[in-house]
Amino acid sequence: MSAERELDAAGVTTPALRDAYRRCRELNAQHGRTYFLATRLLSPEQRPAVHALYGFARWVDDVVDDLHSGLDEKIAELSAVELRLRAALEHGTTDDQVLTALLDTVQRYGIPAQHFHDFMASMRMDLTVTDYPGFPDLERYVHGSAAVIGLQVLPVLGTSVPREEAEPAAAALGVAFQLTNFIRDVGEDLDRGRVYLPADELASFGVDRERLLHARATGQTDKQVRAALRDQVGRARDVYTRALPGIAMLAPRSRPCVMTAYRLYGRILNLIEEADYDVFSRRVVVSNGRRLAVALPALARAVLARAA
Repeated sequence: MSAERELDAAGVTTPALRDAYRRCRELNAQHGRTYFLATRLLSPEQRPAVHALYGFARWVDDVVDDLHSGLDEKIAELSAVELRLRAALEHGTTDDQVLTALLDTVQRYGIPAQHFHDFMASMRMDLTVTDYPGFPDLERYVHGSAAVIGLQVLPVLGTSVPREEAEPAAAALGVAFQLTNFIRDVGEDLDRGRVYLPADELASFGVDRERLLHARATGQTDKQVRAALRDQVGRARDVYTRALPGIAMLAPRSRPCVMTAYRLYGRILNLIEEADYDVFSRRVVVSNGRRLAVALPALARAVLARAA
């Protein structure tokens, strides 16, 4: 379905607002292949809002991860984004395209502004924090970078139970996706000077930053690193297990989309294991064939759920 038909279904009529949502959709299609595919399983009227939420997160991520900007420049740009965000949320108006779509989504679905402030707090951490001594330290970062993403999306998805009952599982699913990213992207994060795996847990397997850097430089994963990553995969799977019951709490029409994302992201952990934990010489990705194998049955379920 085209962007125009999605916007029509969502009741987005003004030209400027339609342009804003189109921009967010482009960002999702360009950068979030798995998320974009899963989003296609939502009802058309839900999709623009999810694109807006993703588009804002992508915008901020790009500021933080820009390899061509210095720290001072990133701090200044992120501060400018945050000021514009706060002004938009406070005054209900903005002249920025991405924020225009975001603000409309926040107002339509009653998404608490605190979720976005928590997100920005974690993004600020990315500019100065390069290591996490233990999981409690990482957990504080992950709350703002991932848990609140699940909480932002939840009102758009809708629930079959009171929303507060579904919130812990929605937050857990966001965390599960983030932990998966941390394991898959160890090499790329090292290139940016960051390690998102708890230092004390790595140390229990004889692994430190230098050992990880050696694996990145040589493309060879030794047994200590493999054991440490195996342990992190185990934690991520535990979080997926906590998140799974929340899918049944969603509105029926939203369940196929979220289950597809759940299965595709969970598949990344399987691929990491199949690669013998080599996340340094290449990036593990789910094949297009696998995406289709998961998405096509989910599409049929989504159509049936909408009809019901």
